[in-house]
Amino acid sequence: MNSCNLILGVAASVTLVQTVYAQEKQQHPNIIIVMSDQLRADLFQREGYSLNTMPFTDNLAKGGTWFNHAYTSAPACVPARTSMLTGRFPNATRVRSNHNVKDAFFEKDLFEVAQEQGYKTALIGKNHTYLTKERVDYWDPYSHEEKQSKDKDEDATSFDKYLRSLKMYSNLEPSPMGVEEQLPYRMVDDASQWVGSLSGQPFLMWFSVPEPHNPYQTCEPYYSMFPPESLPKMLTTAADRHTKGSEYELLAEMMNQGHAGYEENLQRLRSIYHGMMRMIDDNLARLVSELKRQNVYNNTIIVFVADHGDYVGEYGLMKKGVGLDDVLARIPMQWSGPGIQASAQAHDAHVSMVDIFPTICEIMDAPIPVGVQGRSLWPLLQGKPYPKEEFASVMVEDGYGGMYYTKEDGTDYTEEGAVSKNPGFFDELSTWTQSGTIRMLRKGDWKLVYDMDGNGQLYNMAKDKSEIDNLFYNKKYQKIKNEMVESLLRWDISTEDALPLPRSRYRFKTNEHNYLFKN
Repeated sequence: MNSCNLILGVAASVTLVQTVYAQEKQQHPNIIIVMSDQLRADLFQREGYSLNTMPFTDNLAKGGTWFNHAYTSAPACVPARTSMLTGRFPNATRVRSNHNVKDAFFEKDLFEVAQEQGYKTALIGKNHTYLTKERVDYWDPYSHEEKQSKDKDEDATSFDKYLRSLKMYSNLEPSPMGVEEQLPYRMVDDASQWVGSLSGQPFLMWFSVPEPHNPYQTCEPYYSMFPPESLPKMLTTAADRHTKGSEYELLAEMMNQGHAGYEENLQRLRSIYHGMMRMIDDNLARLVSELKRQNVYNNTIIVFVADHGDYVGEYGLMKKGVGLDDVLARIPMQWSGPGIQASAQAHDAHVSMVDIFPTICEIMDAPIPVGVQGRSLWPLLQGKPYPKEEFASVMVEDGYGGMYYTKEDGTDYTEEGAVSKNPGFFDELSTWTQSGTIRMLRKGDWKLVYDMDGNGQLYNMAKDKSEIDNLFYNKKYQKIKNEMVESLLRWDISTEDALPLPRSRYRFKTNEHNYLFKN
C-alpha cells in the first residue's frame, strides 16, 4: 500500500472511530433534575389528595417510576441540596444548617462527575449550596426574590422589585403582573435557549424552581384556582401544637411577631400555595414541550424532586422549622425517561435525597465516588431485582448540634435576626428551632424520632398521619420500639463518614450499587 492510500485509510478509520464515538456519546441520556423548593409530597392527586394540583407532573410520574416513601436528608434548604449534590448526609458534609454553605466536605460531586463523563452542565434557578459559577458550564441563578443576573427586561425588573417588597412572606391578593413575569416561566425560557445551543451534546441541568417556597404569591388564573373554602380539611390544628413540644409553640410565637395576622390568613396562604403548585406544573409542561420541539426529550431522563416540604397550615403553621414530621421530611421523587420502567403505582422502596447522585453515576457509567453514602436506585428504576431489605427503611437528620435553646434561655428573636425589628420578616430556621440533634427512621407503617437527650417519638403512620399520638412510652409497643431503635442505630453506624480514607495499606470495600445493608 502506498503512503497516500495508507494516509487515506488511516483518515477513514479515524473518521469511522470518531463517528462511532460520537454516536456512543449521543446515546448517553441527558439528565434534568427538576427541583421544587418546599413542596409537600402528599398534596398530589396521585397520592390520594382530593384536589388536582399538579396533573402534568402526576402523568409524568405514571409514565416512569415514582416513590411515596422518599425522604429528604434534612428539612432545610442548604443541608438537603448539599446532600443531593454529594450523595452524603449532613453529618458527613458538615453542612447541618443554612449558614454552613462553605463547609461542604466531599470527594467529588454530581457536577464534577458529569463533566468528567463529557456532559455539559447548567444551573438554572435556585442554588443555595457551595456550588459556584466557575464549576458549571452555564450559570443562571435565581433567588426567591429575583433573577440574579442582569439580563432581564423592564417587566422582569419591575416584577423582581415587587417580589422583594414581600419580605419573604406573602401577597394575599393576586400578583400584579402575568405569568410571563413569574420566575418559573422565565426559567423555562432560559432553559430552552441553553438546550438549543448545545448541538446534541449530552447535558446535565439542575432546573431548580424557587417555589412554592415563600414569598407565597401567584397571579391569575392560579390565584383563584383553589379557593380557600374548597381546600380539604387539614390533618391537625393549632391546638395540636402542645402535643408536639415547646419548639412548635416558639415557632408560632416567632411567626406571629414576624408575620402579624398570619393565623387569620392561614386559609388564604394555603390557597395561594396550591395555586403556586399548579403554576409550577404548567411550566414543567412547557419545559417538556420545548424538549420535544428540540428533539431531545426521548433521550432525556427527568428527575422531579423537592428539597423538603412545608407545613401548609398543619399545626397552625406555614413554612418549615421544627420537627421531622412527614409534611416536612417526606418529598416527591419521580424518574422518567429512557430505560426507566413505567408504573402507574408507587414504588414501595424507602429512598432518600442522597440516593440521587449515585443513581446518576450509574446512568452515566461512572464509578460512584468514595464517601458517597446513598445507594443507586438504577436497578429499581429499570424494574430489575434488588434486595428488599436494603430499601425497607430510610433515615433523616435534623439540627446543628449542641443543646436545645428553650424559652428559659430568652426569646429576643430580633437579637440574632430571626425576626426583623420592622415586622414583616422572620427566619423560621433559627437558634430556637434548629438547636440540638435529631434522627428519624421510617420503616413500614412506623416512624421513630429520637434526639440527643433520649427523647423519643413513635408513630403508627397508617393510623396516625397527624403524628400526634406518641406511642414511644407505651409498653404495648416495646418490641416495635426496640426494633426501630436498632434499625436507626444500624443506619447511623452504616453512614459513618469514610472520608478521609487511610493513606496507606488499607483497602476500602463497598457493595454493588453502593448498598449499605446488603450481606
